[in-house]
Amino acid sequence: MRLLSFNPYRMLGIPGITYIKPDQMIRNLPLIAQADVVLFPETWQLNVLCYGLKKRIFPSPASYDIGYDKVEMTRIFQALAPAHVPHTLIVASDDEGESQVLEEIGLPVVVKKPRSSMGRGVELIETRKALHAWAAQVPVLYAQEYLPSEADLRVVWIGDRIAAAYWRRGGSGFHHNVARGAEADFDDIPPAALQLVERLCRALSIDHAGFDLIVQDGHCWLLELNVLFGNSALVQRGIHVQHLILEYLQRSVEVTADAVTLRSGPMSGQHSDSQEGQPRV
Repeated sequence: MRLLSFNPYRMLGIPGITYIKPDQMIRNLPLIAQADVVLFPETWQLNVLCYGLKKRIFPSPASYDIGYDKVEMTRIFQALAPAHVPHTLIVASDDEGESQVLEEIGLPVVVKKPRSSMGRGVELIETRKALHAWAAQVPVLYAQEYLPSEADLRVVWIGDRIAAAYWRRGGSGFHHNVARGAEADFDDIPPAALQLVERLCRALSIDHAGFDLIVQDGHCWLLELNVLFGNSALVQRGIHVQHLILEYLQRSVEVTADAVTLRSGPMSGQHSDSQEGQPRV
């Protein structure tokens, strides 16, 4: 299996991978053409790789599309798991939008910039003045019910299964990100949270994401997912994501090869006038 990566750090320690800087993509089209899987491209490369060059990428296009923007992500959560989404408003960042947030959600309220990660671009707003100041600097007002908690839950999905799950306790302010000082606790993970994440990933064809949830009185609330999530807590636990990615890619290539063999086996000759039994291109 020939692998090519645009991010050397995400697959560090895996031998035999070709690395290319993203801005050198066009100059290296022959190398890209030879790759079975292209790993960790930047978002601006996706159209070229997926539609122009017809390459398989990892993370999957769905992972990128859904994880890129919190507005789109939340709407998908609302469509597939509405009982697990905190009260959220996505409105114009004008006086009318501010009034709607105050009337329907109230204060305090969590506001988020649509494209941010690692706790950046997320704030707890406690006054009208602060809400007005926030709205003045964002094109869309994303406001979400504040769910007080001493910890949130990170569930990591790699390939076709859950790789790890841990509580994030403490941190800076109301943030529980490990990148902002939170501590990871891998004990007493609620099965319901794992089942929810698995259901969403399988339904959405996500193959690389860290889901953030809050659990209150046994009920799981979806906050967001991050496609390029931090690995420090996993490394400390002895979990190396790059090895799990490689194992998944090897499994998936074997499954694809088996499927092609089945479709093009001895019985396929009976359907020579149709497309049945032919491998997908």
